[in-house]
Amino acid sequence: MRSTLIVLPLLLLAGCSSFRGDPENIKPVSEDRLLAFQEAQANSAQIVVNRDFGVMGGGCYVAIEVDRKVAARIGMGEVATFQVPPGTRVVGITPDRMDDTLCGMGRLLREVAVPVKTGETHRLRIISQNRGGFDIVPDTP
Repeated sequence: MRSTLIVLPLLLLAGCSSFRGDPENIKPVSEDRLLAFQEAQANSAQIVVNRDFGVMGGGCYVAIEVDRKVAARIGMGEVATFQVPPGTRVVGITPDRMDDTLCGMGRLLREVAVPVKTGETHRLRIISQNRGGFDIVPDTP
């Protein structure tokens, strides 16, 4: 009985962490929520951002910023692709300020520097963890 009381809270906390979806369940962000960095230019590179599935923040969009400019509003199990110039790009996630519910009022700022070269594709992943909240990390298959 004691071991059940110890294990049950741990299982509940683990349920708050996100998980990578199967490729057939990942959908592209709709065009009306892609706000910047969509047109390919000469010498451009790509940054692909995928958001995991999970309970935490499941009903809320997260804003993706590229060089501190809002580039998209991404939901759970979605992917967005951005066309960026070469150089070090700062890719971050923040609350969706276009949402006037509680979803847009949180405190979230996570950023990662992504050095890109012409023709390269870099993949990032938005995860949610029971202890650390949302984060954006390199996506390693």
